[in-house]
Amino acid sequence: MSGEHILVVEDERDLCEVLAYNLRREHFQVSTARTGRDGLEAARSGKPDLILLDLMLPDLDGLEICRLVRQEPRISATPIIMLTAKGEETDIVVGFGVGADDYVPKPFSVKELIARVKAVLRRGSSQADEAPQRPVRRGAIEIDPARHEVRVEGEPVEFTATEFRLLYFLASRPGQVYERDTLLRRVLGTEAIRVARNIDVHIRSIRKKLGEQRNVVETVRGVGYRFSDAGPTSS
Repeated sequence: MSGEHILVVEDERDLCEVLAYNLRREHFQVSTARTGRDGLEAARSGKPDLILLDLMLPDLDGLEICRLVRQEPRISATPIIMLTAKGEETDIVVGFGVGADDYVPKPFSVKELIARVKAVLRRGSSQADEAPQRPVRRGAIEIDPARHEVRVEGEPVEFTATEFRLLYFLASRPGQVYERDTLLRRVLGTEAIRVARNIDVHIRSIRKKLGEQRNVVETVRGVGYRFSDAGPTSS
């Protein structure tokens, strides 16, 4: 895992330096930014493998930066871990809603944060162990894990890394119902923030991006979610 480029966007100088120092000790390449605008420009120009993003910044806040990153095709799939003093579940859900991959409330131990960084990078480099690494087509939806590409009715649609893994996991197993906790564990990993609504937020975003095909991701009331097994299927 050594050699990945981590962008740290954090306005507290001491914390920024501590994070950069410890990440470099783990053999990561590190760049830093102290404002939201500088962080956004660094993401655009440097194409990091992961962004550590403070929520409270002096100009653009972390939520706005996350939204802007997710709108740009060249960097839209970049994993983002949000750092913030806000630790309430509602704040976590908002962060996931704009495309964050993980959320670490302050204060945190550097050891824990580095473990989260490695976990998110692992999730980004491979699918869940049980998932077949082959293209999947379900009706008008085509998912190609090798190209990290989703096409809906022939048109490419951008998904975050977490949304892509979740959609691929469900589409690879049409008709099977999965509880939220199971999806958290098998798709996001044991290190992910354990908030059941996390999955709900990702599903809502996936459905929005699927447009007229949104109903293929079905809610099984009181249980969880499944990908519809109705309609033509090929792979």
